[in-house]
Amino acid sequence: MPYEPPTHTVERSIRATTGAKVIAGVDEVGRGAWAGPVTVCAAVTGLRRPPAGLTDSKLITPKRRAELAAELEQWVTAHALGHASPEEIDELGMTAALRLAAVRALDALPVRPDAVILDGKHDYLGDPWQVRTVIKGDQSCIAVAAASVIAKVRRDAMMAELESQDETYEPFGFAANAGYPSPVHKAALAELGPTPHHRMTWAYLDALPRWRHLKKVRVSAEAAELESGGQLGFDF
Repeated sequence: MPYEPPTHTVERSIRATTGAKVIAGVDEVGRGAWAGPVTVCAAVTGLRRPPAGLTDSKLITPKRRAELAAELEQWVTAHALGHASPEEIDELGMTAALRLAAVRALDALPVRPDAVILDGKHDYLGDPWQVRTVIKGDQSCIAVAAASVIAKVRRDAMMAELESQDETYEPFGFAANAGYPSPVHKAALAELGPTPHHRMTWAYLDALPRWRHLKKVRVSAEAAELESGGQLGFDF
């Protein structure tokens, strides 16, 4: 399906209206997974022309996505990743875990950004960051698209490494599904139960009669309410 390539329009607007010089595009991956961390990439691109074919990572084939990520890591002015573990997601809820991962990524950049472009409509960062939210920013903004591709490829590699390092994880198919719901993943959960890398406060456990007793209850009702919107997402 044809798509419009991303541009620097939002970055130029932020520069013109706020005087910001260093602008980071931020995107996440792993929000809707049942296992593994949520990963956030912050990318600073300047206003240079990006590598050909850049767009939302979900619109790129895995092979091209890996190639493009390697190009982008050399092309961007700077980039950094932050992660929030399954334990932190269970403890904090998804919104707070996203903020934790994003702050870790932003803090790891060599220069603190003057402004941040977040993919989506919800500002999960808040003060003291100067944030512009952009719906489908991973398709329309070059910096966010770059962050999207790098985050997806790096997290997928982390999940594949789990499977390659421990044969007990092979039935879950992490190398193929990256911890997201899939027939193979669901079948392994029903038979073997969750691994230490699974999120243990999530609703998928309710559908596993042999294992639902392992489900944890988060103390904060507010955090549980905030997180519920991300549980069933499929953001491959």
